[in-house]
This record gives sequence, C-alpha cells and structure tokens, in this order.
Amino acid sequence: MAAAGCCRRVEPAHVSSVGAVGSLLEELTARLDADCIQTDPEVIAAYSQDRAIFERAGTADVLVMPRNTDEVVAALQAAAAAGAPVVTRGAGTGLCGGANASDGCVILSLHRMNRVLHIDVANRMARVQPGVLNGDLKRAVAEHGLFYPPDPASYEISSIGGNVATNAGGLCCVRYGVTRDYVMGLEVVLANGDVIRTGRTTIKSTVGLDLTGVFVGSEGLLGVITEVTVKLIPLPAPPCTAVAYFPDLPSAGDAILQIFREGFEPSLMEIVDQACLRQVNAVFGMGLDTDAACLLLIQSSGDRAEWAIERMAALCVQHGATEVHHVADPAEGDMFVEVRRRVWPAFERLGKAMLPEDVAVPRERLAELLAGIVEIGERHRVALPTIGHAGDGNMHPLLVFDGNDADETARAQAAFADIVALALSLGGTIAAEHGVGTLKRRFVEREVEAVHLAWQHRVKATFDPTGMLNPGKAL
Repeated sequence: MAAAGCCRRVEPAHVSSVGAVGSLLEELTARLDADCIQTDPEVIAAYSQDRAIFERAGTADVLVMPRNTDEVVAALQAAAAAGAPVVTRGAGTGLCGGANASDGCVILSLHRMNRVLHIDVANRMARVQPGVLNGDLKRAVAEHGLFYPPDPASYEISSIGGNVATNAGGLCCVRYGVTRDYVMGLEVVLANGDVIRTGRTTIKSTVGLDLTGVFVGSEGLLGVITEVTVKLIPLPAPPCTAVAYFPDLPSAGDAILQIFREGFEPSLMEIVDQACLRQVNAVFGMGLDTDAACLLLIQSSGDRAEWAIERMAALCVQHGATEVHHVADPAEGDMFVEVRRRVWPAFERLGKAMLPEDVAVPRERLAELLAGIVEIGERHRVALPTIGHAGDGNMHPLLVFDGNDADETARAQAAFADIVALALSLGGTIAAEHGVGTLKRRFVEREVEAVHLAWQHRVKATFDPTGMLNPGKAL
C-alpha cells in the first residue's frame, strides 16, 4: 500500500503574474547574456507548440536560448529561484505535446547547441550537442565511413536531443534498433543545477547504475540533456530492395511472420495500406496498384543481401502477393521506398488537419491491428490511412480530418482513443516511438501497472523534487 501511495504527480502549482514574471526576468538577466533571453510574445508563442494538434499549449513567460552547458545551468538556477517551471524544447518536431509550453514556464530551446563536438573513428563513437539534427550527424559521420542508424521519418529536421528524450525509432529499427541502443553516455543538467555525466568513453563499463538508460526516453522530466555520446557502426553497403502487393491484410501478415521465422533480418520492412497507395498515386502519379490491400517494402543489406531479398520476395509470392519486384540497384530501391516517404506529403495536399497515431503490437497480431484500424475508421467516419514499420509491429494510422469542424474533430479523437485500446487488447503498447507527452498521458495507467508506475514517480521525485521540469507530461 505504501508504494501505491507514492504514485502521485509532482507538479508545481504556478500561476503567472506580473510580479512573478518580473522576478523570473530579474533572475535570468542576472545570470545570462541578453541575447539568450527573448520576451516577445509572438516569438515565444512560435516556440511553445509541437506538432500534436490535439494538445493545447500554455502561455510561457519567457524563451531562453542557451549556447552551452553553463548557460543551461544558469537558466535552471534562475527558474528555480523564481519558482518557475521549465519546458525543454529541441527542434519542435514532436507529435505528443511533450514540448508544449506550460503556463508561466521558461521555454528552454536548445537549438543553438548544435555542434558535432568530436568523431572518434577508432572507437566508433561521436560526441554531439543536443541541437544537432539527426540528418546532419549522419552526413558528418558518413565522411569517416561510419553510420548512425536511428532514422525517424523526420531525421532531416529532428534533433538528437529530442530523439534521445523520446527514444525515437524509424524505418531501420527492425534491424538496427532504436535511439536507446546507440546512446553510450550523456551530460545532463539536473533541476538543482548539478551537472552529471553518465556512461563512459570506453566501449565497456559495468561501474554503477545505468543512469544513461534512465534519461533516454524520459521526455524532459528528469533533467536537461546537454551532450550526447552516440555509438556508430561501419557504413553499410547499399541495400537491395523488394516490393510486394497483397490482396488482403492477413496474407501480408503471414508473409511478414514467415520471413522472420526463416531467420531473415531485413534492414527495413514497411507497409503502406490501400488508402495511402491511392492518395500517393493520385498526387504523384507513381503507377501504383491501387486495388491492392497493401504494399510491403523490404530492404536487405550485408554480404548476402541480393540472395536474401530474392528469397524474401519468393516468400511473399508463396503467401499470396499478386505482384512482386526486387532490385539490387540502390537508385531503383530508393524509388520504391519513395512511395512510403510520400504518404505524408500526399495527404497534406488535402489541406486538412493530420495527426499520426503511434502504437505497436507483436508481429503475429499485426494483421488484426490493421483490420481493426479499418473498422475504427469506418465506425467513426474518419479517414485512417495507415503506414508503419511492419517488421517491428509499429503502426502509424494517420488521422485526417477537418480541424475546423467540431463534430469531425470529436470523431477523430474518439477514433484515436479506440486505436490505443485496440493496441492494448492485442498485447501492444500505446506509444512505440513518439513518446507520451500530454497526448497519451491519460492512457499510461492502462499499460503500466500501479506498483511499477509508483516507482517511476519516485524516480521523478528523486531527480526533480519540486516538479519544475516539464510538468504535466508523460507520467
């Protein structure tokens, strides 16, 4: 009973006032250069919202833009002295409200901390500031023949710090894993201004508790990440690619399972449903089979990539695929993958509100999840085109609706909740790679049992006893 009693949210009661704002600005200006502090309401508002369109952002008091760790320390100490909450922001590409402003908060934007500090070729690691964009890091290490695998769809515009804070995934997770698997160490500023370094610069270390793992995926609740040491791998050879159209979802699900049962390890396995195929074809004229229930995209890399892709393509045929193509040429393979990448731009042409769901189930339940999403869309009369990472069971139904129509918005929200419930009923998770933020906070207790959740709140209270860091998010 004692543990369950600890399951409380540590959130400061903060009501912004003229006096409180004045005190906060006094504390900040005493510690930071003027060009780190922004008080223009329009500029602050531009930094106060991520891409979770269902989620309301509060009104921040000030925007702080530090250039280094010392300035982050100064900002947190100033906020603590003034009793103000702090919301840390990366590139603002999040989809769960995790970087949305709280009323009366300091928005701490790390976009100016954007340097690749060191690339260690011999030990295959890099040390970067949190504002470095994922795509920029990939290009920087590729010059040394190395590869940083995590690749969220927003890799060209999302930051490493944000990727770490949400434990971001991506198209290549099926083989390479998620962000957590490539974080070797962190520099973190705690709520009281203390700076800690987790992990080591050695490849192996067993000293002490793994606090690196505690901070990865913590969504800004425990501290501000100011430096990240990431693991790198040798740059892989260009992959071979296959595409397969299926007449129904169960056939595609059977093919996916058989590929893994036979020991294959695709480097990418994506699924695109019929609604997405039709919209991409209508906008971009790619000659797609719009009568198919779905398209399965597969890539394989390594020494036997061509043999593996041929075999996986053959398994798709055996399980009912109506049309299958496979290529070894990287340029042709990129054209196939472009179908997946063009889904979001194709639906943007409709001029409607869009929000991608993010749920995952075990591979063997994938076909049931996809069929259930279709039923939910029909029942709520909401468009739910679906794409996702078929290789790891992580689906992204895309809610497409008129955000100015209150009834349609309500139906979209109901569909959203039903998809979450469906994923849980299939042994899945409510949030695979986008995080929880405010968008899915109300669902957390459905997935995480009470005693476990109570201990998570204890961890939060240990690192942030006053609850000043990202209040009202994730837990």
